[in-house]
Amino acid sequence: MTSSLRNAFNVDLAGSWRLTSADGEVTTSMPIPGDVHSALHAEGLIPDPYFGRNEEVVQWVAKRDWVVERSFSLIDIAGNFYLDIDYLDTVATVYVNGTKVLEADNCFRRYRPDVSKALKSGENTIRIVLHSSISAGEVRQGKQPFYIPYHPGNSPIANGNMLRKPQCHFGWDWNIAIAPLGLYGSIALRKLETARIEHVTTRQVHNVDGSVDLQVSATLFSKDPGIVPVHFALDGERVRLDVGVNAGETIVNHVFEIAKPRLWWPAGSGEQALYALTVDLPSDSVTRQIGLRTVELITDKDEAGSRFAFKVNGREIFCRGANWIPADALFSLSSPEKTEDLLQSAKAANMNMIRVWGGGFYEQDYFYDLCDRLGLMVWQDFMFACNLYPSTEDFLDNVAIEVDYQVKRLSSHPSIALWCGDNELVGALTWFDESKKDRDRYLVSYDRLNRTIEQAMKKAAPDAIWWPSSPASGYLDFGDAWHADGSGDMHYWSVWHENKSFDNYRSVRPRFCSEFGFQSYTSLPVIKTYADQKDMNVASPVMELHQKNAGGNERIAGTMFRYFRFPKDFPNFVYLSQIQQGLAIKTAVEYWRSLKPHCMGTIYWQLNDTWPVASWSSLDYGGRWKAMHYLVKRFFQPVAVAAIPSEDGKTIRFSLVNDTTAEVSVDISISVLTMKGERRHLKDIMAMCTPDAAVTATEIDVSDIPAGTLLAWRFTASNGMGGEGHYVHGTYKALELEPAGLAVTHEFVEENGAIDINITARGLALFVMIETDTDGKYSDNAFDLAAGESRRITFTPASPLPGGKLPEFRFYDLQSCQSVD
Repeated sequence: MTSSLRNAFNVDLAGSWRLTSADGEVTTSMPIPGDVHSALHAEGLIPDPYFGRNEEVVQWVAKRDWVVERSFSLIDIAGNFYLDIDYLDTVATVYVNGTKVLEADNCFRRYRPDVSKALKSGENTIRIVLHSSISAGEVRQGKQPFYIPYHPGNSPIANGNMLRKPQCHFGWDWNIAIAPLGLYGSIALRKLETARIEHVTTRQVHNVDGSVDLQVSATLFSKDPGIVPVHFALDGERVRLDVGVNAGETIVNHVFEIAKPRLWWPAGSGEQALYALTVDLPSDSVTRQIGLRTVELITDKDEAGSRFAFKVNGREIFCRGANWIPADALFSLSSPEKTEDLLQSAKAANMNMIRVWGGGFYEQDYFYDLCDRLGLMVWQDFMFACNLYPSTEDFLDNVAIEVDYQVKRLSSHPSIALWCGDNELVGALTWFDESKKDRDRYLVSYDRLNRTIEQAMKKAAPDAIWWPSSPASGYLDFGDAWHADGSGDMHYWSVWHENKSFDNYRSVRPRFCSEFGFQSYTSLPVIKTYADQKDMNVASPVMELHQKNAGGNERIAGTMFRYFRFPKDFPNFVYLSQIQQGLAIKTAVEYWRSLKPHCMGTIYWQLNDTWPVASWSSLDYGGRWKAMHYLVKRFFQPVAVAAIPSEDGKTIRFSLVNDTTAEVSVDISISVLTMKGERRHLKDIMAMCTPDAAVTATEIDVSDIPAGTLLAWRFTASNGMGGEGHYVHGTYKALELEPAGLAVTHEFVEENGAIDINITARGLALFVMIETDTDGKYSDNAFDLAAGESRRITFTPASPLPGGKLPEFRFYDLQSCQSVD
């Protein structure tokens, strides 16, 4: 919600504040919005928490209470004034001129305390005491009627589950554990005139004749009865209502009738038509970005169990996407521009859905505005993840207020497709000794919390789609949705956490897989930002500290032994980890897409990183594309061809998937590639695929693939899409690869400062990867070349190159990666 006040008594309190440790030992300045750690680092009082082993050095920060303070001036203090605060992290006490005006304990609520009696004419002081989350969590755990377990593997800092704060702040298996604190949203002093706007919500009625009724409800708050003019405006139509308000809340309704609506569609399915809705008072204004669309979750029963499919505007949509975690571990290092870059990369890789995972934030308004504009549907978790939680009355009351606020704030966004109760709390019931010994007690406690969230959500947005938990086989189904694949959404982690082969992805047939992943190392240019040359060894203490999943380094290396010859040095180890990560997720997605409409969604873990770390992300910290993201762009293409082996290993079927609304014909040329890079033609086929379908285009007998070769193909679709790929029947380590003989030339593209890189192969070059320390984007990467083939890749630097100097590019391919010559 964009909210602005137009009166002289609106004092924006953002800016520079004085930051002091409660014991008085540390004093400096801090920008608000901002976080304490970043402020201390900016002033040289702590080292960069992300570098080396500094995470261990800065642990003291979160163990202290901190005070932020500033002054402001007022001349006329007559009337009613309030503070407007959001994203206050987390247990905090606010004073105005020494008078306590607020006790806050929920980062996900908006607070609007009345401060009229605390103000004085002239200079005023506001002081916020940010209490240590570590201490607050311990105190609250001690007050519980029975112990509430948390996941120590994910949360090395204890008792984060006691607090309504991003759970990943206490660590995660991909995050730094430093329990940050601060104020990340707005803080302003505002004068309450006759009334203010608390919420603006909408409901849509899509009529049989194609018209849409947009029902708008504005909740106004007033201290005293009065009359206020309210303006509603949409798409050039502006209406005034003179409204009588009572003390407290008054709801004002208006209906816009849109005869010929432009509908909002997910990316790849139509346009993202948006309308600006504005509700005005003389002293307050709220603008909402509205998209007209219907969304349904189809859970009909069938022979396999029950479906799980999203239907938008009457059309089922196969969801292609990734899980979103906070853009940075420290708020001050994030920005709307960085978030936009990450989401643009999601769309560029042919995604149409983002899952906002339940251990981070309900993101700021600009995040959802971007998703609206980009056509990225949002699966929105409520912020509960991988722990058990209290079910005491005070905790549930706090949660109900949080849910009411967040749902009313966000539910009008067309991108929001589903609200999910939590992440993996049902599974968490089986993770702890306490809940295993007394399952009934903890199950009842969980049910109280889950029902509180559901009831608050449905009251705030009656038409919104509710899903109880992720993963879940169904409503009130507490089964094992990590391994049962017949119904609901699934988290499939057997390949990573259980160390099973990539082929194991083809042993399950999920209806919708909302988590699955495989780790890689972050790219070498990013590693250089936190590790010295002496630390560039996967077993060094620095590299191990930047690997948060127990056994993760061993699993990456062990998988290499399974599929590849071991790389020759550290840079190639990093490169190969990214190639195998991409192959893992490619194996899963290509098979599950081929099952359409049995499977209707693949949301991999994870899109982005919060800091530089080994993880499951396809985008590096900072937004660079890992090798996998280039593969994602290909295997998420709306029209795609994939080679999938049969269960008995005797045939290879070519799956053709079409996620578009039109029938497509596809020309596929199939060949084999020798180790010298010779392309030997096998056959050409033309296949048809109806809209929103998956078919088998053709099959190849494995016996038709000569020993010492690999299967390759190229395809062109009638809608202009196309691509290529290869398939190895066996392992890459069994191939006797010969040198690729890459030859490279560069040339500047003067118009935009980009660089064209021309690469020619003398032999077979698999997974050619270009890398430079200079930040920027490549038009393609991690591609194959046969002998005599060339590829032109454009590198666009993030900022102009000094003096037109070429960056130093490094080139990787599979053969040179493992060659010791």
